[in-house]
Amino acid sequence: MQKKSLKILLIAFMLSLSACSLLQTEPIDETRNWSAQKLYAEARDELKAGGYEKSIKYFEKLESRYPFGTYAQQAQMDIAYAYYRSGDQAQALAAVERFIKLHPNHPNVDYMYYLRGLINFNDKLSLFDFVARQDLTERDPKAVREAFDSFKLLIDRFPNSIYAQDARDRLAYLVDAMARYDVHVANYYFRRGAYLAAANRAQQVVREFKDTPAVEDALYIMMRSYDALGMPELRDDAARVFKQNFPNSELALSGGKRKEKTSPWWKIW
Repeated sequence: MQKKSLKILLIAFMLSLSACSLLQTEPIDETRNWSAQKLYAEARDELKAGGYEKSIKYFEKLESRYPFGTYAQQAQMDIAYAYYRSGDQAQALAAVERFIKLHPNHPNVDYMYYLRGLINFNDKLSLFDFVARQDLTERDPKAVREAFDSFKLLIDRFPNSIYAQDARDRLAYLVDAMARYDVHVANYYFRRGAYLAAANRAQQVVREFKDTPAVEDALYIMMRSYDALGMPELRDDAARVFKQNFPNSELALSGGKRKEKTSPWWKIW
């Protein structure tokens, strides 16, 4: 009987230790008694201080606990921005798309279109890696085109938005970027002897980006490509347009080589 009692006491003691251990390891949620206002204030403070992971955690708690409160929609917007600042492009875009889908008529939805453009505009794997001297034919210009579409949509839908002018400036830059990308591809084809492909890609630049500086390079590539293909009439047509529009072009004088600039062409800010 005594042995049985000792066993029961031992089991009870072990169970109590296990319970204490579970209680001790269970994390304490410091925010459990916070109001919506305090949660939002703390999340904003973390965001301003660069604590993006913690700010996202607080914003998500706020949205979960107070889904119909005055801070919930703002928290959704701030989550997208926090992901953007932390460099998590996929999560940032997902948060933007979610907000636009849930609140298409929100008074600040123009900001979300603008943020979507910024996220793609600053894509580290886009055309803007010239600084690394990487071969752009290995890059996918998808992010640039998506940034263009986002900024254009913002301007079309919200022409009086406070973000519209900056979007217009970035659009001009993106058009130039896309044109120069196509010129780079045309040069790539030309260097490898694919003269017809080079001429066609250069012609695309002249047709689609006629108001950009890249047209000068495109016409020069067309001249050389048609000459290599033995098409004198097309070569002369391209040469006539080239000389008419760029009579003092350094390309013709230097054999297609430009002088190195002190700063990258894309660095306009």
